[in-house]
Amino acid sequence: MTRELTGATALVTGASRGFGRAISMALVDAGARVVGVAHDRAALQELERLRDGFVGVAADAADPAVAGWLLDEHHPTIIVLNAGANPLARPLQHHTWQTFSRNWEVDVAQAFHWAREILLRPVPDATVVTLSSGAAVQGSPLSGGYAGAKATVRFISTYAASEAQRDGLPVRFVALLPQLTPATALGARAVAAYAGRQGVDVEAFLTARGPVLSPEQVGAAVLALVTDRGLDHDASMLTAAGRAPLQ
Repeated sequence: MTRELTGATALVTGASRGFGRAISMALVDAGARVVGVAHDRAALQELERLRDGFVGVAADAADPAVAGWLLDEHHPTIIVLNAGANPLARPLQHHTWQTFSRNWEVDVAQAFHWAREILLRPVPDATVVTLSSGAAVQGSPLSGGYAGAKATVRFISTYAASEAQRDGLPVRFVALLPQLTPATALGARAVAAYAGRQGVDVEAFLTARGPVLSPEQVGAAVLALVTDRGLDHDASMLTAAGRAPLQ
């Protein structure tokens, strides 16, 4: 195991489960001290017991005050914006505006608040990885505003990268768009919903889609992004076959 990030401080939102948990473990195992942010205090405490380099903070990553507070307190050089709401898996007509817009209130708000704070108080040589979704490109008709929210999350990352370049700030912004996978609670619900919509069972649905992306692959992809100083693109699609740059 390499220790490429020894001495670095990383901050991961949505760190208690799914992709966020796997990303946190990958960064800790690479030598970083990881500050994990999530609502679930018990899950964060479990991760603290599993890894000496992990520090949990129970907080709302979409709260506009949290970003400034944690950036001032920890000065991370690696920031992974992964937190998001679980969308309600229903067709459009079965949503209310409140359920439809939930991911705008959480996922988009988080990306905006953190990008703004980072641009206002840049940390030299920092890398910000924002987790979007393959749905941002492919759509997601059973999850309300989720696909549009994730597309906007990617746009915010791209806009922030442009502003950092215009102002000569030493901060990189990159977006990662993982494909749908049943390996997380959010993904499993979506897979079951889409299988039902097609009138097939989950196994048949997944077989037709090909190899399944694992949370560990997402963790490895984020680690590669933060250690690749020659990265020349600002967004990548991630499947089980690996990363592919997006234009």
